[in-house]
Amino acid sequence: MTEGTTSAAAEGADTLTRLEQEGEIAADYLEGLLDIADLDGDIDMDVEADRASVSIISDAGTRDLQKLVGRDGEVLEALQELTRLAVHRETGDRSRLMLDIAGYRANKRAELSELGAKAAAEVKSTGEPVKLKPMTPFERKVVHDAVKTAGLRSESEGEEPQRFVVVLPA
Repeated sequence: MTEGTTSAAAEGADTLTRLEQEGEIAADYLEGLLDIADLDGDIDMDVEADRASVSIISDAGTRDLQKLVGRDGEVLEALQELTRLAVHRETGDRSRLMLDIAGYRANKRAELSELGAKAAAEVKSTGEPVKLKPMTPFERKVVHDAVKTAGLRSESEGEEPQRFVVVLPA
């Protein structure tokens, strides 16, 4: 190996280290937030699909943490952006970190995967495109993945915040 080059394994390890660092920064930021809000919660960090993933969970139940999720995950989305900004401030790099609180995003992912699969099944049986309701970027991504898994393709149409998924025939 010559100076100035890195192997793919070393580059992968560097990426993992960077994502772990993002998770650590995010966890510290969120712990401070929980302290300020006087809420109990444990923070779980992981790296999945080339992005840091941080979850706030509580043994005491999710009732208190629901305040941090908000209606339709609106507060969760805002906290995720604030956490990404905190990571960016520390690292200088833009973060794609995903935040989940009280399992909200995990449950939403399961629901949306089912929605995408049902829409794909409908398109396969009718041969007609199916337009879904407007969704957040996270929600659209999950639906696109489910449609792809079902063997069809999909596109996003419209302008934010009214952007929606259209499932297309093969």
